[in-house]
Amino acid sequence: MRNAFLTVLFAALMQFSVQPANAANLIANISLSSQTMTVKQNGVVMYRWKVSTARRGYVTPRGSWRAKWLSRYHRSSKYDDAPMPYAVFFNGGYAIHATYDIKRLGRPASHGCVRLHPNNAAEFFALTREHGLKNTRIVIAR
Repeated sequence: MRNAFLTVLFAALMQFSVQPANAANLIANISLSSQTMTVKQNGVVMYRWKVSTARRGYVTPRGSWRAKWLSRYHRSSKYDDAPMPYAVFFNGGYAIHATYDIKRLGRPASHGCVRLHPNNAAEFFALTREHGLKNTRIVIAR
């Protein structure tokens, strides 16, 4: 009887603590049309920032990815050693990272990465580190 009670209790408690395998508690939604990034933490909107995505002739990929790796002081091996501070990589060489060309935020200007104001990139980098790569999702849509 006691075993059956514990089994039922355990099953009841698990329904409140188990998340789907693809759940993330930190989500960055990037809108290519509005050139914004909305950051949700545990379902609550925490930030909405201007971004720059791919300019004409380049592509920012659309889709949904988990964060793959972090690089605080990254430099581009493809684009003349360009600085990519606070880089959160999500799809091959694509990352969300800081830019010092802040006057272009809010319109397409990059080679494909998602560029943020340095303060915002530092915040997103810290949040990704805090929540963990597997719990951080990047979603890019038109």
